[in-house]
Amino acid sequence: MGTESIDISTKIKVCNDDLDKDLLEHFLKQEFIAVDTETRGLVIPRDRLCLVQIGAPDGTIALVRYTKNAKLPISTKTNLKTLMEAPKPLKVFHFARFDVAVLKYYLSIDVHPIWCTKIASKLVRTYADRHSLRDLAMELLGVEMDKSNQMSDWARDDLSQSQLEYAANDVKLLVPIYQKIKILLERENLLPLADKLSNFISTIGELDLKGWKGIFEH
Repeated sequence: MGTESIDISTKIKVCNDDLDKDLLEHFLKQEFIAVDTETRGLVIPRDRLCLVQIGAPDGTIALVRYTKNAKLPISTKTNLKTLMEAPKPLKVFHFARFDVAVLKYYLSIDVHPIWCTKIASKLVRTYADRHSLRDLAMELLGVEMDKSNQMSDWARDDLSQSQLEYAANDVKLLVPIYQKIKILLERENLLPLADKLSNFISTIGELDLKGWKGIFEH
């Protein structure tokens, strides 16, 4: 696997097919990291993983491109797997259910520990019926997110500058969103419940991959 890094800004690096060693060591020192994925669509077995984005509280961002339509066997050791399965840092996602399942299916990664801002939003923002990352960015940060590249081809060989900036921005904003929504949960005494729900996400993702739907329904 190649791990050549390409700078697109002072703190954003693009790596091919795995995270480079220096970035791994940097992210392992963080209290938490923000994580996101880009795929060719929303059907996991059909629409392959193309990009994994990682952001640290200090502004360091890595974009890991996957250039082949292939699944890695469980025995494959990668820097990204090491990071995602390490007991620290905490891995923060928005709608972790999807991203965790994608990483499990394509890279044989069992992500932990996990925390999900979408679950947190549904717990604490009961006055709202919209819980997208864009909604949280607007309410908590006063930032209007540009989603013009959301529906684009993430498998292309030459990702555009706007695509790279869009991908980086998702994890960049997820860092302060996590910090602010955690304060709201603490205020409402809901943080322990959010933690318990986040701990269950990997099981839900496994059920999704194996085709079980509504297993908790009557």
